[in-house]
Amino acid sequence: MDIAAYLARLGRPDLLGAPATVDTLIQLHVAHIERVPYEALEIWLGRPTTVDPLESAGRIMRGRGGYCYHLNGAFSELARAMGFQVTRHVGGVQTSGVAPGITANHLVLTVAFPDGLWLADLGLGDAIHEPLPLVEGRYRQGPFEYGLRPSEFGWRFDHDPSGSFEGMDFGLAPAEMSAFAQKHEYLTTSPESGFVRVATVQRRDSAGVDSLRGLTLTRNGQLVATLETPDDYFAALADVFGLTFGSADRERLWARVWRAHKEWLAAR
Repeated sequence: MDIAAYLARLGRPDLLGAPATVDTLIQLHVAHIERVPYEALEIWLGRPTTVDPLESAGRIMRGRGGYCYHLNGAFSELARAMGFQVTRHVGGVQTSGVAPGITANHLVLTVAFPDGLWLADLGLGDAIHEPLPLVEGRYRQGPFEYGLRPSEFGWRFDHDPSGSFEGMDFGLAPAEMSAFAQKHEYLTTSPESGFVRVATVQRRDSAGVDSLRGLTLTRNGQLVATLETPDDYFAALADVFGLTFGSADRERLWARVWRAHKEWLAAR
């Protein structure tokens, strides 16, 4: 792990050599959330990924993002290299109407300090901006309010009612990355997977979340624009989400996203 290169990607080279304290964790988490978008565009580019954290870290350092297995996996390696006590856990994210449970569709991190555990999660898309103490309660961050509480599975994270999913459960047993390989295969290949059906990019900041689903750009759930040209689409990816692509990738990605948009319009 090239700690200096990773911190440079996060815009925080000053944190090299910083002590492994709660304050440093918060600064790392915020920088990662704001600089590294939640995205699965490699699926739309036809490039398979794995859940290997070092592979994910390399892709992030080259300017890309990822979803939970990539973002939390890479962050766990960075945090461990900086001296934090990080544990990976199996979780389950549920959309509205789906029963709570631990389905391995989510990788969760906890970080241990002398006074207790903290929840670190870079992979929830439009959810937390800062890590949360693993203590039952309600937590407000910007326009959103979250809940943490013990559950039959271990712990339950309740998203804000305006969020893109209902909640997430996770157990406290340590997990290896191999626990997520089968679900990762499903999420990246199945026609039923949300990542396969819709090209989604999200970026959280202290005041809210930017989301791009297909060609629809929103800010905190409010429509900003429908991006109907390649120039508009790639300008939004660059300016809002910090993602840039070479000419071959632009051509391939636009062709697939535009085709999906036309199919969506036809089905309305």
